[in-house]
Amino acid sequence: MIEGRLTRLRALRSEDAAHHLQWRNDPEVVRWAAAGDPCFGPVTAEAVALAFDTMLRLSPRESAVFTVEDAAGGGAIGMADYRDLDPYAGVATLGVTIGEKEFWGRGHGSEALRLLMDHLFGAYGLHRLELDTWSGNERAVRCFLGLGFREEGRRRAAVLTDGRRHDRVLFGILREEWAGLAAATGRP
Repeated sequence: MIEGRLTRLRALRSEDAAHHLQWRNDPEVVRWAAAGDPCFGPVTAEAVALAFDTMLRLSPRESAVFTVEDAAGGGAIGMADYRDLDPYAGVATLGVTIGEKEFWGRGHGSEALRLLMDHLFGAYGLHRLELDTWSGNERAVRCFLGLGFREEGRRRAAVLTDGRRHDRVLFGILREEWAGLAAATGRP
């Protein structure tokens, strides 16, 4: 378990499927997490069960999905993941979704992402982490920039949501940038 002040990340369990089903069938969660991408949701319970069968067997050397829990109440509030971990290049792609809306805008997603960053830079010694969002998700953009990520590029008009085109915004952070931020904030 990886613990912070607001959140903790723990290994995914089969009973977490019920939360994923709920979040991926909530249009507002789907809109912010994936710009309304129908591949994210809505989904059937059978589809989530198939996905969980795969997620529970992921090799942490390549990818993993964590459950984000509220540290105070202990309940599942979201998910965080890494994928495409390339140990040779020292790179991985991250993601975070807070599915419980009462925790939006309160720092839980930022802390969960920071915990995952600290874990990957620390335990795996990676050189670079990357992630993306869509340009309409200003809360995610602020979160990523606040954690030290830099905007590295855009795929113009690559996302369609609510009948409008948005850019896919790409972010990255290097190990030395993360280390400088950790030292400045007193984190190990």
